[in-house]
Amino acid sequence: MPSMRTLVFLAPLAALAACATPNGAAGPARPSAAAAASTPQVRAVSPDEASPYGLFLAGRGAMNDGRSADAAGYFGAAAKAVGDESFLTDRAFSAALLAGDIRRSAALAPTGPGADPAVMRLGVLVRGVETLAEGDGKGARTILTSTDVGYPHKTAVALIVPFAAAAAGDVQGSIVHLVLPGEPIAQFFAALDQAKLQERAKKFDEAETGYKALIAAGDPGAMASLNYGAMLERRGRRADAAAVYQAALLRNPDNDELRDGRLRALGHKPAPRMPTIQQDAAEALIAPAASLMIQHQQEVALAYLRLALRLDPQRDEAWMLVGDILAQEGDKDGAREAYLKVAPGDSRFVTARGKLAWTYQNAGDKETALKLARETLAAQPDSLDAQVNLADLLRADERYDESAQVLDKVIAGAGPTPDWRLYYARAMSLQQAGHWPEAERDLQAALKQRPDEPELLNFLAYSWVDRGEHLNEALAMTQKAVSLNPQSGAMIDSLGWAYYRLGDYKTAVTKLEQAVVLEPSDPDVNDHLGDAYWRVGRKTEAEYQWKRVLTLEPTAKLKTAVEQKLKSGLDTPAAPAVVAGS
Repeated sequence: MPSMRTLVFLAPLAALAACATPNGAAGPARPSAAAAASTPQVRAVSPDEASPYGLFLAGRGAMNDGRSADAAGYFGAAAKAVGDESFLTDRAFSAALLAGDIRRSAALAPTGPGADPAVMRLGVLVRGVETLAEGDGKGARTILTSTDVGYPHKTAVALIVPFAAAAAGDVQGSIVHLVLPGEPIAQFFAALDQAKLQERAKKFDEAETGYKALIAAGDPGAMASLNYGAMLERRGRRADAAAVYQAALLRNPDNDELRDGRLRALGHKPAPRMPTIQQDAAEALIAPAASLMIQHQQEVALAYLRLALRLDPQRDEAWMLVGDILAQEGDKDGAREAYLKVAPGDSRFVTARGKLAWTYQNAGDKETALKLARETLAAQPDSLDAQVNLADLLRADERYDESAQVLDKVIAGAGPTPDWRLYYARAMSLQQAGHWPEAERDLQAALKQRPDEPELLNFLAYSWVDRGEHLNEALAMTQKAVSLNPQSGAMIDSLGWAYYRLGDYKTAVTKLEQAVVLEPSDPDVNDHLGDAYWRVGRKTEAEYQWKRVLTLEPTAKLKTAVEQKLKSGLDTPAAPAVVAGS
């Protein structure tokens, strides 16, 4: 079965946090999601409006609806009505934090001996960040080092303390070398922060050594190269800066920031200003947030991103990640507000607009989604991301010919060697539109560039299998795809279906049972397993699988086919078994 992935070109930090899903974590109470404003106006609620219990219920309802700002007001009023009960105050603290009202959250942070330890440890981070945001480095360091905050906030505090020291004027305290074992993302940011703080301390040779080491180690997202180049520009070493940007562009050819930096350095234009301490500290907080998203600890990640935005409200990658979390948790309004925060001139603007369009697409408002995609493309006609996003939306709307036509223009303008992902995207549209020879040609062109790409191998092989063509070659391709991605239910389904088409039904059953475990809700996989069961004589199980297909929202074509099989089974003579390697 081909896995129809949407083609998206992600920002480096967003990519670090890909595939995150909601999950519980130590820290804030468990709301569903939060509103996206950085400092929302919390609705004032008088205790006279309802009983304390009524206010509590209203707060819980607001949290369930994703209205964390309103929830903070309700919980705060209930706590006041019952004499500042810690149970309610903790919830007001969490709600304000997740809504982005850091001032209010810091004021509500529990500090007394009877406070919940987990909430109190998070409160230390919140109060420290709020104090740093207000410009009091000494006070922030005092708060952040007052206690051992422990897991999961220890890393975040460790990354922030050097910036508090810098704000307090303690140069030596700001350039300490942090060791964060077992946390590669945070360790990268710790080294990056040290180089930034060394530049701030005018220890330029040490900063340069640090940046070079990070670049030699791989430099994900070219972040070290961008900061190193900016430092060289500020030092008047424009030619050296241009060389750094150029070297990084060879590894990251689609990075607009590197391209802009190189042109700026070569054009002797003003160097970028050094970020404020608060701006650099905000970027430091995004590292543990990204790690937590990878670990599926969405709520704590959202809390960290809110804290980062308190330090730097224009931190666009943080707004992007906030939008991603809220979209995953079903708070479409909050996600949209977050994506709209990304400024039109920012390199992430097109990606943010694409994500914004998909919030409408996923909510069933296809017209608005397409309208946004077309407006974005009109504003950025040369943007590859904008063109691909429009094609993806058209394909999602089953407007396959239109999708392919958009990609025709993209590929025609992409030079002598268009990116393989463009061929892949057009092949999906062409195949669905019934233009198989053209789709096959695109897949083969893509495979010339990426012969070991499992998605391509699987797509072409499954298409051949389904059409009864090149079966032995297709089997070898699916075997290779599964070896490269052994946890893909879609690819294991393709492998099982190849064995089925070759007449090796026993092996097909084994593989398709594995696929169903990984893709239990996929109608095609369940249908394939039903067919294989029938061929090996397990007819009752086959009928069970086919009945299950009808509960899984199959296509009209598949529904009709399954209903026919439930009436008459697979009574046509089975094809003779073929040795798989023949």
